[in-house]
Formats: sequence, C-alpha cells, structure tokens
Amino acid sequence: MEEIELQEKYMKRAFFLAKKGTGKVSPNPLVGAVIVKKGRIIAEGYHKGPGTPHAEIVALNIAGKEAEGSDLYVNLEPCAHFGRTPPCVDAVIQSKIKRVFISNRDPNPLVNGKSIKKLIENNIQVFTGILEEDGSFVNEIFFKFIKTGIPFIALKSAASLDGKIATSTGESKWITGNKARDNSQKLRNRYDGILTGINTIIEDNPLLTCRLKGGRNPFRIVLDSKLRISPEAQILNMNDSSEKTIIITTSQAEENKIAVIRKRAKVFILENESIDINQVLKLLSSLEITSILVEGGAKIHGSFIGNNLPDKYYLYYAPILIGGKEAPGFFGGEGFKSLADTPKLNIHNIKSLGKDVRVTLYPEQRR
Repeated sequence: MEEIELQEKYMKRAFFLAKKGTGKVSPNPLVGAVIVKKGRIIAEGYHKGPGTPHAEIVALNIAGKEAEGSDLYVNLEPCAHFGRTPPCVDAVIQSKIKRVFISNRDPNPLVNGKSIKKLIENNIQVFTGILEEDGSFVNEIFFKFIKTGIPFIALKSAASLDGKIATSTGESKWITGNKARDNSQKLRNRYDGILTGINTIIEDNPLLTCRLKGGRNPFRIVLDSKLRISPEAQILNMNDSSEKTIIITTSQAEENKIAVIRKRAKVFILENESIDINQVLKLLSSLEITSILVEGGAKIHGSFIGNNLPDKYYLYYAPILIGGKEAPGFFGGEGFKSLADTPKLNIHNIKSLGKDVRVTLYPEQRR
C-alpha cells in the first residue's frame, strides 16, 4: 500500500474514534488518536468528555514506552494550553514520538499552529492536511463556534414530497415512518440544544428528548414572545426541566406568569416586543450552547432560512403527496421574492430510511 494510502487509512480510523465522542464532548472538539509502529496500530483513544483525558493522552498511556519512535495520527492539532487538562503537545514530545500526522489545525487562538511549531522545534516531523476536508466535517460544530462565537445551526424538517409538513386540517402525525423518526433521534443526541416555537408546544405538547439508547437530552429551547406556554406543558414537568428547559420571551410577557414558569425552567426576557433570532443566538452562545437543531414549524423555519442562518439542513421526505393551498410547507414567512436571493445549497448525501429518504444539504458557502 502506498504511503499516502496508509496515512489516509490511519486518519480515517482517527475520524471513526473521534465520532465516538458525539453528544458527549461539547463545548470541546471531537478528537481521535492512533499510534502506529512498524506498520501496526499499537494504541488508540478518543476524547470522552470535558475534564477527561484527551485522545492523545489516552493513546499514549496505552502505548507506554512503545510510543518511542512511533507515528501519531490525530484529526486535530494537539492542544498547547492548560484548560481542564494539561497541554497534550508536551506529553507527545516527552513520549519521543517520531512523526505526527494531523488532519486539521485547531482554529482556537490558544492553539492555532502553536503545537505544530513546538513539535517541529523538538525535532518531531509534522504532516498536516491529511484528509483535511473530511476532518472539517467531523468538527464542523466546534469550528463554527470557535471562529464566530455563534452556535452551529442545523435545521430539520419532515415533509411530503411536495414539501408539506401537515394537512390543511393540521394533521401531521406521522408523515414519515419509524426508521426516519428513529434516525432523527441521532440528531437530538448530536446537538446541544433543540429549538422550536410556542405553537409547536401548544399543538403537539412534545417532550423534545433524545430517545436514543445511551444518548443525552439536549437543551429544550422554546421561543415564546408572549409567554403563552402552559405550566402543565410536558417540557416544564420533567426531572431536568429547571436545568435543561430554556424559555425565551419578550417584554410582552406578564410578570406573574414569568414567576410561575421560572420555577420550572430558565426564562430569559428580551427587551423588545418581538424575538430577534440574532439576539437569541448570542444568548445561547453565552450559555456555551455550541449547536442547535431547529425543529419548528413553518414560521420558525422561515425566520432562520429568511436570514440565511442554517449551516446545515436535514430534510426528511415521505413518498406521499398532500397538496392544498392551506397545507403548510416547512418554510413559511414572506419567502424570497427573487431567485437571486434564495439560499444556494449543495446536496451532501441522500440516505434511504425505509420508504423515506433523508437529504442532507449545506449552503454553497460553508461558514
């Protein structure tokens, strides 16, 4: 096997390991590490969560003295600063690793290029850019948040082939089948928060939990400008409601109602009469919510798409046709008046889920 093929093989293994931390490491990046010596993997590891050993440390601890003279494959540049754990780059140097292969530089200003420079200064060969584009997809959430300070936004919708999310009478359960709905639970495990509007809460009274075995519940974020939510809503009456439910309202909310809801959830009041999505994103960022999955109705989706905010789309389509002028589509609001202004998207992949399909798309210009 050619040298470049071997490098890509081991880096793909690092990607696979990194993804094991999905839903567990936020606000940290996903990182996997593989140590190779004499053509075989002698140790590997991945980051399991904040405060736990980083991927490189896990692998180095397994390799022990055998790490000397070996190659390290890691999808993200090792850290160079003290956080919850010491710098990984120092441990790599002390282990007498011979060569380090990296997919992506860490965009964090505390790290960016510093570890690479330090490794080279200590006579360790460094190779960067191995499957760089693939690596950027692995850590798309971390990269967006660390570069912009704004959460990564994924928008999810389930619709008929003609783009309807309900019939004209409001019937929407269930447009897609079991496999598509089960697949959407993986998304809830991946993102820090799930965001919806008050109409969805009133009409469906959802739990907004992750029903994936071993998964974690995201923050439940509700946009409710007049604070119409009922104290009896399911998301306000769960074991973790006061910690994991976030209600964002405005100056239109009644003080007595605010006091009642604050006993069951975190309530944030925006100082105007309508909800500004950009204010919402800044608020969520301040709470270290690095990513959100938007699962709203046509109005909420229209607010996000109309402002060209989604970084990714998951569109589930069922092989049915609903039709009707009064049946809502997944994208409401005023829409775009000119084709030139419409968001231009690239299809990333299409996945069959029973009779349904999931189309994953990105804006042409990824942020």
